[in-house]
Amino acid sequence: MKIAVIGMGYVGLSIATLLSQKETVYAVDVAAKKIDLIREKRAPFEDPEIQKYLKEKPLRLVATMDEKEAYIGADYVVIAVPTDFDSEKNYFDTSEVEAVLEQAMRYAPDAVIVIKSTLPLGYTRELWKRTGNRKIMFSPEFLREGRALLDNLYPSRIIVGTDMADDDLRINLW
Repeated sequence: MKIAVIGMGYVGLSIATLLSQKETVYAVDVAAKKIDLIREKRAPFEDPEIQKYLKEKPLRLVATMDEKEAYIGADYVVIAVPTDFDSEKNYFDTSEVEAVLEQAMRYAPDAVIVIKSTLPLGYTRELWKRTGNRKIMFSPEFLREGRALLDNLYPSRIIVGTDMADDDLRINLW
């Protein structure tokens, strides 16, 4: 299986590290310094478990800035990019999510897309309508900064939002 994880903050890198124990994961970010550190098996932020796994575990992790390389042939695309909240406008800026989504659908049209970024209520359903792509799911993260991999290894809960009436989507969850 090939998985592309876009965004190497604490959410994205913890997911990429976790999944790359068993599957080939392409870790993508626009920041060259982050990618270089990951290639050197060093975390770009403080997280003892991520650092330990990068150094000691045989991970199938490919760090790259080349989105196309990551997307082509991907079975899953995980979007973990920032969605800044503007408290004055009471608005989530989802422009980065939408840019990644557009690239994912262009280069990996058959991939299941899992959004780990913070989204407003009803956003995924609106994406289904607007794009016609029903393989988009939302899974909020419940991770502590600095302990993200530990929280992914031992989750207190896992939530995935999708259309449970759609057999194909339900099968892709497991």
